[in-house]
Amino acid sequence: MNVLAGPREEIRRILYEGRPQWVTPDGEELVLGDGRRIPEAEAHYLPPCDPTKIICVHLNYESRRIEFGVEELVTPTYFMKPTTALAGHRGRANRPEGCRFMNYEGELAVVVAEPMRDVAPDEVWEKLAGFTPANDIGIHDFRDTDAGSMLRVKGQDGFCPVGPGLVRGVDVRESTLRTYLDGEVVQEAPLSEMNFGIDYLVADLARYLTLLPGDLILTGTPANSRPMEPGSVVEVEITGVGRLATTIGTAPAPRHDVGFPPTASKSAKFVAWGGDYRRLREEEKRREQEGG
Repeated sequence: MNVLAGPREEIRRILYEGRPQWVTPDGEELVLGDGRRIPEAEAHYLPPCDPTKIICVHLNYESRRIEFGVEELVTPTYFMKPTTALAGHRGRANRPEGCRFMNYEGELAVVVAEPMRDVAPDEVWEKLAGFTPANDIGIHDFRDTDAGSMLRVKGQDGFCPVGPGLVRGVDVRESTLRTYLDGEVVQEAPLSEMNFGIDYLVADLARYLTLLPGDLILTGTPANSRPMEPGSVVEVEITGVGRLATTIGTAPAPRHDVGFPPTASKSAKFVAWGGDYRRLREEEKRREQEGG
């Protein structure tokens, strides 16, 4: 069945009675498979997929391309997050002590339904399980050492929150993405702004590798990704799909002094603030005043 064709359907996965369970939302309640109901507000959410791999596109939205002054995009490029980066709705993502540039990136994520290898773009829609909001969280203090792999920038534990549910029956090509930071809209763009559509991205990836059921593909973020501070709540909303919430916390620095440390380099600052030098100077002045 074409994942875009209605009616809208949504399933969510929660931890209940000590085990993962699939539920369907019904107003302010969630309905378990045996018919019991629980308050949605009390649910402990799990990611609505179980991927063998998480694949992300580096740059896709036109506004993001313009923001960084990149030439016309000819082909997508990708990176991967480890599955340990997954987190659910209303979870927590922690900024380690010593790091400064922890950014939100609101995105639409695509979940694979069945094995795909060497498929045409028009075949993709029949092989997807659905869509879910995602936040491609990254700490740009590690950009220099990661050399484009994004492993430490975006692969840390909890840096891929998705949810709350898995939705099908919505033509997301007509949806709008909005990211909120403490209730204020900080990113907004129609998904039609993507340079490379969902069908193209999936078919491109499947040319040379097999996509398996549950695999997760993040489709890019629009302009205005910026740093977050501990204590903030960031939300990613896709119209017709859902709204994902994550609280930003803190974590201690690693106990052992080994490896490349977080670095406030020129490139890290540039990417973290999207080339917004005015905001960058304000941030530097604030930190000087605080003695940081």
